[in-house]
Amino acid sequence: MGLNGVHHLSVESASGADRRQSQPVSQAGHAGASFGELLRGKVNESLNFSKHAAKRMDERGIRMDSRLLGNLEQAVEAARQKGARDVAVIGREGVFIVNVPNNIVVTTMSQDETEKKIFTNIDSAVLM
Repeated sequence: MGLNGVHHLSVESASGADRRQSQPVSQAGHAGASFGELLRGKVNESLNFSKHAAKRMDERGIRMDSRLLGNLEQAVEAARQKGARDVAVIGREGVFIVNVPNNIVVTTMSQDETEKKIFTNIDSAVLM
């Protein structure tokens, strides 16, 4: 096993010579993908939080646990399947504004802060 779970597969050259070249293969079998590509793919699978969103969550007392993160990721995936780009995910814990193509929570607000009930620059909303 290579570095960080990436295997290297030896492949004989087409000329039949004993020269071998190394071709990266992940445990999932992604032949030819570089470590960087695999890492970017894995990072893009999970939801990320901007510094602004993390700061707002801390200031507003919104606690992220595995249940909330799972629900949020499911809501974002449902929005992605409908073609959403910027979505407001609305739940008991608050509202999360997410840039869907980049998988980034841009900002959050608690339920108390939604008094004005106006959201701009979003194209979709998901109730969680």
